[in-house]
Amino acid sequence: MSRRWRVAILKDTSKPMLGLHGLHTAFRDLPDVEVVAHVDANAADLERKMAWTGARRHYATLPEMLASEAPDIVVLCSRHPGDHLGQIEAAAAAGCHIYCEKPLTASLREADRIVALAEQEGIRICMAHPGRYALVFRTMKAMLEAGEIGQPLTVYGLGKCDHRGGGEDLIVLGTHILDLQTFLLGEPEHVYAAVTAGGRPVSCGDRTETVEPIGPAAGDSIYACFGFPGGVRGVFESRRGLYDREPDGTLMGITVSGTEGALSMRFDDAATRTLRISRSRDPLQYGARFEDVPLREDRVIPGAEPLDYSLCGQKDIPRARYFLEANRFAAWDLMRAIEKDRQPLSNVTHARLALEMIYGIYAAHLARGLVSFPLRRRDHPLEECM
Repeated sequence: MSRRWRVAILKDTSKPMLGLHGLHTAFRDLPDVEVVAHVDANAADLERKMAWTGARRHYATLPEMLASEAPDIVVLCSRHPGDHLGQIEAAAAAGCHIYCEKPLTASLREADRIVALAEQEGIRICMAHPGRYALVFRTMKAMLEAGEIGQPLTVYGLGKCDHRGGGEDLIVLGTHILDLQTFLLGEPEHVYAAVTAGGRPVSCGDRTETVEPIGPAAGDSIYACFGFPGGVRGVFESRRGLYDREPDGTLMGITVSGTEGALSMRFDDAATRTLRISRSRDPLQYGARFEDVPLREDRVIPGAEPLDYSLCGQKDIPRARYFLEANRFAAWDLMRAIEKDRQPLSNVTHARLALEMIYGIYAAHLARGLVSFPLRRRDHPLEECM
């Protein structure tokens, strides 16, 4: 007899925040899943909210829900990193596994605590870094491993470079880019970086006023270069106001340059994510010609209902199908990880590494030199030097 999964959704609309990524629909129409609870301190429009999640009961707080229900999995939808530690501690104490929105946290010490807590309590935490589940990046990784562009040389990653460009872009969107670099290339060995504000190198006392509560951030321009195994370089760059044509356009994306060509994917919240390849050995700046790569989905979730793409573009669900699809595969992977006693394909150690890379960028800039991983100092470099 198959297991029946009990899932609870924590999506507190009493806290204003920017657009979410549809985590509350991740378990929708999956086989053997019952959404038992919807947690929201804001009781307005509850019928509509619960219709989207399919939840049976509503609770105002997470402790209230955990006292009454026994969910196997709790979905944490907040995009504010300061919310997560307390929520994870409460869920872990109740023996619940977790699907968590990024960023995991803004504190590396908190990330260390969460990794240790998950091991101590024997729970699995899947992180909403959708690139690890997205067909476009799984295909890119497979093509790199098959040698389609020869030996990888450099992966170039850009943030959105909008009004948040620099420090805020780094943790809000850069966490995706940095996580994808580790997904494609492995763990970084070192980093050097330059962080500036108004053309001036930032110091430890500098802070950027951020749109969201995302922890310490500085600079309106960031350039970082990571060293990966095999001499591969990973570049991350973000500049404020370089491209601000929302909602349809963005510079955010990944390009991998190799000895025999290049692979590239540009994010676009309004369209299907397209993987492109250049088979030219000429440098990219010489106008390499790209062509689309056909994507073939061979993953099947037995018993799952077809995805309802009419949800795309609804409140707190991006227009691109990418998120709906990746969330479903993440949810399915978490259930399989629990059953098989393994880590999810996107887990807290990956999320901690992305945060450690962000810390590394600030540390390398302030040290004006190369910083090696893993970081020995776990406090935020912008706070540690004050």
